[in-house]
Amino acid sequence: MDISQHRSVYGAFTGLVKWGVIGCIVLLALMAIFLV
Repeated sequence: MDISQHRSVYGAFTGLVKWGVIGCIVLLALMAIFLV
């Protein structure tokens, strides 16, 4: 793989991690509101 492929894979990975963390935070906030 050359550097452009590495950069695109890294960009996709960081985007996935970012949206996964945001999703977990939203899920925990909703659980705190509706289950407590």
